[in-house]
Amino acid sequence: MSEVIFSVFPSENFIDMGLYQFGWEQCDPSHSFGPAARNHFLFHYVISGTGILMAMNSSGKTVSYSIKSGQGFMMFPQQICTYIADSKIPWEYAWIEFDGLRVKQTLELAGLNINQPVYKARFKDIAQTMKDEILYIINHKDSSPFHLIGHLYLFIDALVRSSNSTQIIKGNNLRDFYIKEAISFIEQNFPNEITVEDIARFCGLNRSYFGKIFHENIGKTPQEFLISYRMTKAAELLKLTGLPISDIGNAVGYPNQLHFSRAFKNVYGIPPRQWRYENAMPVK
Repeated sequence: MSEVIFSVFPSENFIDMGLYQFGWEQCDPSHSFGPAARNHFLFHYVISGTGILMAMNSSGKTVSYSIKSGQGFMMFPQQICTYIADSKIPWEYAWIEFDGLRVKQTLELAGLNINQPVYKARFKDIAQTMKDEILYIINHKDSSPFHLIGHLYLFIDALVRSSNSTQIIKGNNLRDFYIKEAISFIEQNFPNEITVEDIARFCGLNRSYFGKIFHENIGKTPQEFLISYRMTKAAELLKLTGLPISDIGNAVGYPNQLHFSRAFKNVYGIPPRQWRYENAMPVK
């Protein structure tokens, strides 16, 4: 019988780097998951045993990887994957699901991308630190969100520094400037009925080129990021205030309540009223 520890992160308010869920499992022989796609980045670190990852690459081809203890594998948003524990030496692994503005670019520093999803440690002492950080988060699930986010950053730092494929990414100051300008514009104007064209125009860029560099740097299209940002703000208002649903929708750029509810459900899987019921802060 497999053993599992599983937790869902209690806060949606971290834009740069946010947790979604994390856990640990000692798998049964031949235990499998998938094929399935995730909405966020999901990393598994194999503590013991072995198994197989089958992951779709950027060309749409499914590639198989044999992964053993001390290694790990990254699943990328919308990437279809299946992973199977060995029939004789099933793996024990810890996992952590996260996302944020700079996650895609940061993972590239560790040499991890949709075509190279396997983590191999170059420095075992730093890899041990990375493993310790995952297990710390799992074992301190009741700590404050800020405390857990701090350890998420420590995990990411150790992941990058320990990776066998660490790469040096040359900075592109002009691109970074445009991305920062775009995000600043969204932060200041998300309550208004802005479009991707408005954001590109503010940056002084062609819409097509702007969309290309934004997606390459952030890992989401400008429209996806705008919706995600608005829904994160909406979730914060649902959790912390008693404002009517219609007022919250209007506050995040959706004057039509039906359109707001539909967008919110697409992101969180449930309508805003139900999300509030399940997540509202208790009244003291």
